[in-house]
Amino acid sequence: MYKQNFDELQKIIEINSWTKNKVGVDKNGEIFAEWMQALGYTLTRYPREKIGDHLHFISSYREGKKLLLLGHLDTVFPPDSFEAFKEDEEWIYGPGVCDMKGGNYVALQALRNAYEKFGDIYNIDFLLVSDEETGSDDSKHLSAKLAKEYDYCMVFEAAGVHNEVVIGRKGVGTFFIDIEGVAAHAGNHYSDGADANLEAAQKLSSLVALTDLTKQTTVNVGKISGGIGANTISPKAHLTFELRYTSVDERDRVLKAIDAIVEHSYVEGTKSTLSGGIQRDVMQPSLEQETFIAHINSLCNIELLTEKRGGVSDANIVSSQGVATLDGWGPFGDGDHTIHERASKKSFKERIELVTQILTHFLEGKI
Repeated sequence: MYKQNFDELQKIIEINSWTKNKVGVDKNGEIFAEWMQALGYTLTRYPREKIGDHLHFISSYREGKKLLLLGHLDTVFPPDSFEAFKEDEEWIYGPGVCDMKGGNYVALQALRNAYEKFGDIYNIDFLLVSDEETGSDDSKHLSAKLAKEYDYCMVFEAAGVHNEVVIGRKGVGTFFIDIEGVAAHAGNHYSDGADANLEAAQKLSSLVALTDLTKQTTVNVGKISGGIGANTISPKAHLTFELRYTSVDERDRVLKAIDAIVEHSYVEGTKSTLSGGIQRDVMQPSLEQETFIAHINSLCNIELLTEKRGGVSDANIVSSQGVATLDGWGPFGDGDHTIHERASKKSFKERIELVTQILTHFLEGKI
């Protein structure tokens, strides 16, 4: 089997891959393309003008089930903010080492091991998108479309602290309400105005009331702005809020209620407009996912630990298309999205070995 080659990992970690740095993201992608094409993969490139290109690596096809490996090329760090690579006996440090250049590397090394064993890889494809860290606003449409071609998906975000895989993630939506009122002098013509700020306050209260912690549904109004000054009835106000939920039923309940809140004017003379929407739908545990885990446990003689997370990933997108999806196949790490990001060397080894076993059983037709 291929040995861990942290020199290769260092090479891609030291490339700045901030989502808005198209040159850097594409350079990261080109290196991966070289590595993947050496394993017999063909590349379908989805060019983008302002963000990095999305890369779909396609293996040969045989009759049977298909597996998608999924990762992202971008990180959250602008140029000159965090670009160093270092290591000690236990940890590797650097931007993307666990989120998720390290995860992509796990997938690559497992594919290399499978290629060495079989001499060919088939029915296992690898999709690398370029804008996950900013919400996958562009790639989510591509990921959802391609997902329909697959039976299973393994996503290479970081593992849990005990190497858990992720079976559920909250859905998330970001919304905006723009409120138009009527300006008036607060002293001389108070009654002639329609207070957009007061309307915003009423709407804020109604939105937050949609939160149901017993069902892990939260509505958070994270930003509110409006008005001109203390002596003027506010003619405009703006609310920015987020919805997170763990079930389709809760999503539908809250979306219906949001529409009603926007349509209703608490302050006569105000008018409200809603924009935004669901960014990534909920990743819910499913029978197909449960069967996938059972196959892995039986064939690899293990008991996979599982967890649910409040944060989102591209696993949400693929799972919402009905694909049996498991996330968290990257190495365990912490400090992601900070300059303290690191990943465990031991976890790299364990993850590469386990994913290699899974790919081997898949290629043998046992999954």
